Amino acid sequence: MAADRQHIVVTGARTNNLKGIDLRIPLGKLTVVTGVSGSGKSSLVFGTIAVESQRQLNEVFPAFIRNRLPRYERPEFELIENLSPAIVVDQKAVGGGNRSTVGTMTEVSPILRVMFSRYGEPSAGPSNFYSFNDPQGMCPECEGLGATLQLDVERLLDKNLSLNEGAIQHPNFAVGTNYWKRYAQVARFEAGKARGADLEPLFDANKPLARYTKSEMDLLLYGEGFQTTRPDEFNNVAVNDYEGLVLRFTRRFVKPGLDSLKDKERKATEKVVTEQVCPACEGARLSPAAVASRIDGHNIADFCAMEIGDLVTELVRLEKRWPGPVVPAALASLRRIESVGLGYLTLNRPTRTLSGGEGQRLKTVRHLGSSLTGMTYIFDEPSVGLHAHDVDRLNQLLTALRDKGNTVLIVEHNRDVIEIADHVIDVGPGPGASGGEIIFTGTVKQLAASDTLTGRSFKALPGLKPETRTPTGSLPIRKATLHNLRGVDVDFPTGVLTVVTGVAGSGKSTLASKVFAAEYPYAIVLDQSAVGINPRSTPATYTGVWDLVRKQFAVAHHVDISLFSFNAKGACPECKGRGTITTDLAFMDPVTVVCEVCGGTRYRQDVLEHRIDGLNIAEVLDLTVEESREWFDDRAIVKRLEPLREVGLGYLTLGRPLSMLSGGERQRLKLADRLHESGSVYLFDEPTTGLHMADVQNLLALLDRLVDAGNTVIAIEHDLDVVKHSDWVIDIGPGAGEHGGQVVFTGTPADMAEKGRTRTADYLRAALPR
Repeated sequence: MAADRQHIVVTGARTNNLKGIDLRIPLGKLTVVTGVSGSGKSSLVFGTIAVESQRQLNEVFPAFIRNRLPRYERPEFELIENLSPAIVVDQKAVGGGNRSTVGTMTEVSPILRVMFSRYGEPSAGPSNFYSFNDPQGMCPECEGLGATLQLDVERLLDKNLSLNEGAIQHPNFAVGTNYWKRYAQVARFEAGKARGADLEPLFDANKPLARYTKSEMDLLLYGEGFQTTRPDEFNNVAVNDYEGLVLRFTRRFVKPGLDSLKDKERKATEKVVTEQVCPACEGARLSPAAVASRIDGHNIADFCAMEIGDLVTELVRLEKRWPGPVVPAALASLRRIESVGLGYLTLNRPTRTLSGGEGQRLKTVRHLGSSLTGMTYIFDEPSVGLHAHDVDRLNQLLTALRDKGNTVLIVEHNRDVIEIADHVIDVGPGPGASGGEIIFTGTVKQLAASDTLTGRSFKALPGLKPETRTPTGSLPIRKATLHNLRGVDVDFPTGVLTVVTGVAGSGKSTLASKVFAAEYPYAIVLDQSAVGINPRSTPATYTGVWDLVRKQFAVAHHVDISLFSFNAKGACPECKGRGTITTDLAFMDPVTVVCEVCGGTRYRQDVLEHRIDGLNIAEVLDLTVEESREWFDDRAIVKRLEPLREVGLGYLTLGRPLSMLSGGERQRLKLADRLHESGSVYLFDEPTTGLHMADVQNLLALLDRLVDAGNTVIAIEHDLDVVKHSDWVIDIGPGAGEHGGQVVFTGTPADMAEKGRTRTADYLRAALPR
């Protein structure tokens, strides 16, 4: 039998909940993988195909290079054939700190630097002299950051307290620390004299700072140029050059920048410093010579501060003046960014401020300019955060990658993205243990005719709901001007479900998540940020049931309760109770593999010998929320887990690390914690993120219950099924960035469909049943 060379062939895949599936994925085509949340889509696409491709690619390098590359575990499968190198475009935050910008990430900034080195007047020199990351081009005052941190002494010191009472308000200077001793326990050093009663203390550590004389305060804050003696951490005598508190704090915590500090240090330092635009470069980040170099009155910082759409217009004008490759190269990159709906960004925007969806699209743009073909591009829900108008642009980008001779593999729920697929794979039928099977493969037309949950949801186009609720009042916002908002006046109705819509970058999140949340601080904001817990947190620990479970095991076996904690006595000694070993590669993303000693259970082997009703403590962690409701007899445990089931997280296992949850899952977890409050205002940020079309209907039923219980619900959302189901719509636009920031429509969904003249209204009408 001839080998199949037209497909990626997967045989016996068993990663996570996959049930030994066999599958063929056509090469050179655009394939969409669908299925309800937790069905096994990511286990197939990312955990199996992507990981194995990257693992095998690394093996072709010599041992010397392999030792410096990430090591991937072999996924559980019998055979995979016809794999090509995989490029994974995920939603992980881009990061990069203050020195990484949209311009540096997309490599447009280097092209602009070449342009200014050739055509700028007067020239600052070679292209690196225009870089804020190069010592020759950076502003000497702020070292290329564009801003300076200034210590606020009034915040750092509580002058009503003495040094012994903790007057210095920073944990690194807390009473008893070495830094504290350098002020509270020092005397001026004199050669030939030992530390003792004969040496006068430099400061009275029992006197409140408010009673210090001016000279004493100046000495404490700015003194230098002499030595002091003090007891060190072992109570021996230590001699040091004296450094005033402001000088030491600035050197140790301010000069390196907040991004260089440990998390605890950074949070404490943020409270006592203020960030100001650098007075030397006025935020340009560049040296005086680079700032002085101009083209038609604009320096390179001016170009980087323009919205990309405006910068394209400027460069088109310059292209006619200078023949050659430089300006066309910049225009090609900028137009690709525009093509994915990001024309509202500026090149000087720090990448750490980008949303997951924005970061994913910028990663994709970089690959559009590549000459590589025959690759496999793997996307993780690329439509997240996109208005229907922007999804159209995204689809053009995805098909362009395919048409260059690549295989495109997309995990996606969005109808419009599924619509462009050459091939569809549906994983299910349910989540968790109920999933892990291939229940459909075929064309989009065949999917619509199938009887799978995805097929039925795909062809069932909801209409407007017949009646909308009547508001009970309103919550006004007046003259909002944050970011791109243009003096917005708008009333958010109470007692109803309101959806805030608009294209990406229009200002809807600024209006709702920033302005509204600040104006009404009692609102319960449920966004997609981290849950605010440590990396060891799980649904079991987050809901508080784990202490009850451990107590059951301890009582049943007459042993110490801490034996059943993977954070204490019961932890595997190899992975310290994490279940995984993470290797930090410094210059690459860290790689995490399952601990070989405990097999990922997190526990010592002797702990796993204790069982209740046939299950050990690790097997209880493997129970889903749904399964737990049947297994536990304790009603207190079941009651605490019930809200997770209500918000659609019944498929999560009790031991799933919360750090592995998607943004939508994190949001619903927070909702479960606040679910049964009444008389409240709930504010959601794109709650449909990561939800299957059928799960969206379950979410809408949940939002209805919240409203019917007397709450006000506001959702920032693009999903047109949610817009159709709302009682009131606030549409922000008309465009993105400087072209947005206005309220372009308020009213019911029916009003929008009938009279709306906005992009959202156009797509809403197109999405109604004919």
